[in-house]
Amino acid sequence: MAAAGPGLYSEIGKKARDLLYKDYHTDQKFTLTTYAANGAAITAASTRKDEAIFNEIQSQLKHNNVTVDVKATSESNVITTITVHELGTPGLKAILCVPFPYQKSAKAELQYLHHHAGVAASVGLNANPVVNLSGVFGTKAIAVGADAAFDTSSGDLTKYNAGLSYTTPDFVAAATLNNKGDNIAASYYHSVSPTTAVGGELSHSFSTNGNTITFGTQHALDPLTTVKARFNNYGMASALIQHEWRPKSLVTISTEVDTKAIEKSSKVGLSLVLKP
Repeated sequence: MAAAGPGLYSEIGKKARDLLYKDYHTDQKFTLTTYAANGAAITAASTRKDEAIFNEIQSQLKHNNVTVDVKATSESNVITTITVHELGTPGLKAILCVPFPYQKSAKAELQYLHHHAGVAASVGLNANPVVNLSGVFGTKAIAVGADAAFDTSSGDLTKYNAGLSYTTPDFVAAATLNNKGDNIAASYYHSVSPTTAVGGELSHSFSTNGNTITFGTQHALDPLTTVKARFNNYGMASALIQHEWRPKSLVTISTEVDTKAIEKSSKVGLSLVLKP
């Protein structure tokens, strides 16, 4: 049902964002997934960023329409997420997220996907919660939506965004108003062939009167290997190559260079994902 409708608010402009920003890393990350006899997926991940190393282990168990995720991090945080799909009616999903030891950050969320709407609502499970509401209305081709957050302790709107999108089989255009109206952005994604896509994003900040323009492209060298590149008006150039060397196992090498300061060393990132 979701595929025939406009989706959730987070999907407005997602095609262009994924093209321009997804899988670009300047750190080193290793992820290993195994499966227990009862079907539980166990994922261990380690990330090295600058001189710091962050580790986490996650277990996921699915039973009928219920998924339970438990994640433990090297900062001694444990996050439990319970998701119930198709809750009573097609398209309705319930999510309960409980972190420990920061239980005050727990929240409950409902998502509903329809042929002409995508609605999400979440509320913090504490005495003075933050309430988030978002909605998208329209069709798979044309959609308009809004996203807002209300802090019940202060009575303030802490977030309000709006967006619209236009989608065809090979072209997606989107415009969004973010950061309480301070930032406006327009983006596009164009699949020029079965193996090549291009995209771009223009963002303007009213408070700083600054513009950011980013262009990017991706090309499939073969069914298992993809290359991507991007460049923005501040002179930052990035490129990556990603290879699926076995099913669902990926190695990604990316680099970032400041073309206005070539004397500075470039940043190189490496990501290795192993799945059985």
